[in-house]
Amino acid sequence: MGPALLSRSLLLRCRRAAAAALGAAAARCRPLSARSLGAVAAARLWAPLRPPGRGEPPRAGGGGGPRKVVTGAGGGGEEEEEEVEDEAELEELLGPSPLALGPGAQRVAVVHPAVMWGPKKPQLTTAELQMAEAVALVDTLQNWTILDKIIIPTKTPDKKFIFGKGNFQVLTEKIKKLPHLTAVFLNVERMSSLTKKELEDAWGVKVFDRYTVVLHIFRCNARTKEAKLQIALAEIPLLRSNLKNEVSQLDQQRGGSRYIMGSGETFMETQNRLLKEKELKVRNALEKLRRKRSILRSQRKRHEFPIISVMGYTNCGKTTLIKALTGEAGLQPKDQLFATLDITAHAGSLPSRMAVIYVDTIGFLSDLPHNLVESFSATLEEVAYSDLIVHVRDITHPEAVLQKASVLSVLKNLNLPSHLLESMVEVHNKVDLIERYKPTEESALAISALHGHGLEELKEEIEKRILKATGKKILTVKINLEGPQLSWLYKEATVQEVEVTPEDGTASVKVIISNSAFGRYKKLFPCSKLFIP
Repeated sequence: MGPALLSRSLLLRCRRAAAAALGAAAARCRPLSARSLGAVAAARLWAPLRPPGRGEPPRAGGGGGPRKVVTGAGGGGEEEEEEVEDEAELEELLGPSPLALGPGAQRVAVVHPAVMWGPKKPQLTTAELQMAEAVALVDTLQNWTILDKIIIPTKTPDKKFIFGKGNFQVLTEKIKKLPHLTAVFLNVERMSSLTKKELEDAWGVKVFDRYTVVLHIFRCNARTKEAKLQIALAEIPLLRSNLKNEVSQLDQQRGGSRYIMGSGETFMETQNRLLKEKELKVRNALEKLRRKRSILRSQRKRHEFPIISVMGYTNCGKTTLIKALTGEAGLQPKDQLFATLDITAHAGSLPSRMAVIYVDTIGFLSDLPHNLVESFSATLEEVAYSDLIVHVRDITHPEAVLQKASVLSVLKNLNLPSHLLESMVEVHNKVDLIERYKPTEESALAISALHGHGLEELKEEIEKRILKATGKKILTVKINLEGPQLSWLYKEATVQEVEVTPEDGTASVKVIISNSAFGRYKKLFPCSKLFIP
């Protein structure tokens, strides 16, 4: 361990010891608050989930934050030291990014190259709608102001200057007339380092593509270590591209590559090696988080809570819908792109009182580079372990068809199980903004998450598909009230109704029960009468 890492490790260990001592002293001095004992099931997805007591679903909106999970007993100095080292390495990996655009104000011209002819012409959208989405991306960022929006036609979007000579000259004149311009946002998926350099030389300001702008939005909204690590991974291709540009400039200035003194490596080789080492460290750190999540997933599996992943294009109303379905007051939906970067879980219940977990996921966007989507695969892979996917669509958006195609394309590339894609519930949101709306897709459900329209029908449809996906049964059990069956059913199943017959001391109990619990019940109480509708 190097001296810098050692000092960080010692510092982290001291901080932890001090925090533990303060926490212990505080615990002795005051009782636990009701909030700290609140609904664990409504906490973050990574908190372990407890089965609801006596047939009640987990409380929605019950306060409390993420809870640290202890997955094993004991511990010991070696494990603690390894954890401290891991934290020190994470701190280093999550340090300031060389690509960060900074919090300062930007005065931006948004330029959209409109492909009007040929095979690259977009089929499901228009140049005006593509410009509107680019403007929405910029509006998401604080202190960014749009000075002008310019749509310029092009036949050659893959060439060095992107535009033809005449259009490029017209565009350059427009850009240079803009007062106090600090940057140009070129609405293309990704620029080569050569194109970026040539355009910046021609226009005299920084030039950003969609990759850079979306990555900056991600960086501003990232809260957890996992989200920050995935952003660090997504930055690697950009750092490599910038490196090539820097090396070519150095070669021109120095007249050729130079070896770093005594190392036997060129500058390019050294930087590439450092980038590879950083990428490996980031991937290893993400893998450790993935393994922890796998342990927590197995804990959830034991408790048999059905998991419902809510997905959709960015800003389609996913978080608003989850808030409406769960009543969780702590959820604060935002009218902006990529407000949610981390997967979060929220407890709710269905009409039968079955407890479920709704999972809020990162939104999608068209024309996102593969590297950026791949970097967030660690987060999106959690969707594969869902019991059901709810696809939310903003049906008022003029590009609703393109947005649906973009979401389905990403879902197919995630290699999800076929039954998840086939059983997906499609929800048309924001129908309150369209008079007398009727879905064109026969199986789609029309709702307004904001005003609560159509939510009961949606819950019923979700319940029907969850019962099919999980193999849970709805049945009625005849029990003796003097025996332990009723308390067992309250603990291991979801009790819907209890009809007592006082004359003979029995009751008919209607329950929702999983296959495994049903098997245990039959072994424990072989004489019980069962009625399956």
